[in-house]
Amino acid sequence: MQDIKITIIQANLAWEDKEANLAYFQKQINAISEPTDMIILPEMFNTAFSMKPEVFSELPLGNTHKWMEEISKNTNTSIAGSFMVNDNGNYYNRFVVMHPNGSFKKYDKRHLFRMGNEHDHFTAGTDSLIFNFKGWKIKALICYDLRFPVFAKNNFKNGNYDYDALIYVANWPRVRNHIWQSLLLARAIENQAYVIGVNRIGKDGNGLDHAGSSCILNSKGEYIIEPKELIPFVQTASLSFTELQDFRDRFTVGLDWDRFEVL
Repeated sequence: MQDIKITIIQANLAWEDKEANLAYFQKQINAISEPTDMIILPEMFNTAFSMKPEVFSELPLGNTHKWMEEISKNTNTSIAGSFMVNDNGNYYNRFVVMHPNGSFKKYDKRHLFRMGNEHDHFTAGTDSLIFNFKGWKIKALICYDLRFPVFAKNNFKNGNYDYDALIYVANWPRVRNHIWQSLLLARAIENQAYVIGVNRIGKDGNGLDHAGSSCILNSKGEYIIEPKELIPFVQTASLSFTELQDFRDRFTVGLDWDRFEVL
């Protein structure tokens, strides 16, 4: 299995300003000089964590979807992040991973952030997403999902793991930054998988500050990309499948995992 290179972009999102955010990310992406297989952006990367889907949501194949499609094709790199979508009259906080050939996969946020009234404005998703990427199996989740370990639970059966890497895109406030970092670490260790967390920085329209602390962890809970607070950055790391498999073969905790599934 080949290694893959993942680029994470930590940014100060412009509040409810799609044009500014898309222009910023396009500039950052165009400036990436090293090869990469996938670029990951934060949750609601085009608006920040706004509760105005009636104003800022788009149809499933709308402008932001087309922007991702164009960027992916032009850079020959997959790109992922979440944004608001109006799908048949229901508003979703939707994660999309777009590939250079125009194919894509989607995941609608399952756990809506009640303390921010997200549940009053959006519809919760009912499905999970594990997508195949260059031979890897990758699970995608969004922000508040991080607090629900059962929904992220990996499984091992018939010699196979459900997934190899776990992505969280987020707008996670600075006041709970310790929890963000601690739970990402826990998810990597308990699921024997890489964990990629991409968060924003800066103050949003509600006055909430965000530290960022975007990072990538290996299956031992060791940082491949260290969390950085309060600064924008773009960084690429290589994920080794051989290293992951070697650790799983030596430390066979998967054989003793509890067997259950979330419906």
